[in-house]
Amino acid sequence: MSSSSAPGGLGGRTALVTGAGSGIGHACARTLARAGAKVHVVDRDAETARNTAGEIDGWAHVVDLADAEACETLPNEIDVLVNNAGLQHVAALHEFPPERFTLLQQVMVTAPFLLIRRCLPHMYARGWGRIVNISSVHGVRASAFKSGYVTAKHGLEGLNKATAVEAAPYGVTSNCVNPGYVRTALVEGQIEEQASRHSIAPDEVVERVLLDRAAIKELIEPDEVAELAGWLCGPHASHITGACLSMDGGWSAS
Repeated sequence: MSSSSAPGGLGGRTALVTGAGSGIGHACARTLARAGAKVHVVDRDAETARNTAGEIDGWAHVVDLADAEACETLPNEIDVLVNNAGLQHVAALHEFPPERFTLLQQVMVTAPFLLIRRCLPHMYARGWGRIVNISSVHGVRASAFKSGYVTAKHGLEGLNKATAVEAAPYGVTSNCVNPGYVRTALVEGQIEEQASRHSIAPDEVVERVLLDRAAIKELIEPDEVAELAGWLCGPHASHITGACLSMDGGWSAS
């Protein structure tokens, strides 16, 4: 049995996951490790990066993805690349700090571009590669006061499609996973802030504010997103490329 046909399908493969110290990235790193991959864990927080790497017997890299030069220090012999790192800023457009807008684009568009550019030669040489971009329902829909995030995720969607078209002849796929609100520290913080602002219970924030446009009134769990990302790396998904797979509880259907 070849290494790539080992249980889980990723034996002998090397993966890199950004923002892997917590949340969706942490779940993706664990899912890929269970599938047999050796995982490079990238996060700007040293403690969480090392904890995740220790948990899955991977490698930790403490990198701020807003720094283009730092991105170039990461490994390039990567078979599976998961662009997950992200951040949020909520403000009216006319009050949105330009430096925060730029930061969101650097982390969620420029860094994925640099990492894809860096990893493609290795994938091309092997005739196989999987790129999974953790996008959002905001990659296909907009919400008020999130201009930086919505712009970045729409940009990531465009990068994903261009990568898919260009890389297909080399056996490399590129896809986006588009979740709605996921139970992460980032979202938990938004729930607390909204509960305080509107003087309502956190459960009401989830149903009436965050999930107002979703048909399923439940937060998505990080492991659910990670399982879909891992599924895109399997042999059964070899003809899925350039896609954005909605996982938003029916939000984008309405």
